[in-house]
Amino acid sequence: MGTSVRGDCLQRRFAIIGHRAPSSGALNLNDLAGSGGRMDVLVRAVNAALFISHGIRDDCHITLHLVGGPGAPRRVWFDGSKLRGVHPDERSISGHIKAILKTPVPPSNRFVEASTGIRHSGGGLKQTLLEWMDEGVSCFVLDARGESPTEIPRDVTVGFVLSDDSPFTDDDLEYLGDLKRISLGQKWLQGQACIAILHHLIDQY
Repeated sequence: MGTSVRGDCLQRRFAIIGHRAPSSGALNLNDLAGSGGRMDVLVRAVNAALFISHGIRDDCHITLHLVGGPGAPRRVWFDGSKLRGVHPDERSISGHIKAILKTPVPPSNRFVEASTGIRHSGGGLKQTLLEWMDEGVSCFVLDARGESPTEIPRDVTVGFVLSDDSPFTDDDLEYLGDLKRISLGQKWLQGQACIAILHHLIDQY
């Protein structure tokens, strides 16, 4: 997959929290849901965020937050504008993550390139939100009890925070503070479905 596709859409970013996903050590590609701490949920989110039928969205980034240990939390950032050598299937995406987990966790203020379009860093959600705010990203939290997505602005970069198959923790909620909550319906949808819906809505602008 080497073709990048960009329309007249706004740049969008996604941050997903893997509460049980390992930040270091071994990753069994045959058991992403179990011993992988629901890494399958995160990998599907990457697929939905970046891949279309015959290309890659180069207007989109997604950051995985691996906070399940062992060791310090780690962030893995997939940049659609630079991504190369990754195929839109769980094994390919998770294979890149597996290689990263074997390396030391970098400092929280420094991203290290793992391969073309994939970088990793220490830190957690708080660090990502601070970086987004410094860059002028308009941040939203996906919450079934939130407001209509018509609140999404049309003239700035937008960022969306979502959880894996677990609710946000108290620490997550503290970092999220009073960020605007938006809802895609009263049913709790899977992360990859939420990302696909948001892409569809923003693509209409």
